[in-house]
Amino acid sequence: MDISFKNRRLAKSFNEGEQLVRIHGKIRAKKIRIRMKALRAAATLKDFWPPKSPPERCHELTEGKRSGQLSVDLDHPYRLIFVPDHDPVPKLEDGGLDWSKVTAIKILGVEDTHG
Repeated sequence: MDISFKNRRLAKSFNEGEQLVRIHGKIRAKKIRIRMKALRAAATLKDFWPPKSPPERCHELTEGKRSGQLSVDLDHPYRLIFVPDHDPVPKLEDGGLDWSKVTAIKILGVEDTHG
């Protein structure tokens, strides 16, 4: 899968190991690297469709400003937040996201989605 970032600063923090550890700590930085490797290796987002999702637990976020975003688990309660990077976003007939056609994502950041 193709991966881009919402801005250069975020891309730099994800691509420079020392900075990633300084910002997120060793444990979360390690989880971020693992998730990024899995996302890059995937042909489409369908590779993370539940129930195939563990340990990532990829799912769509539906509430408020997060509607249309997706996330994967890092260290609780933190999640890696991203969106499909397609224009237009691939949709099913019922209006839901067509995970099998998402081949590019944009990383928005790391957040506690429960806070």
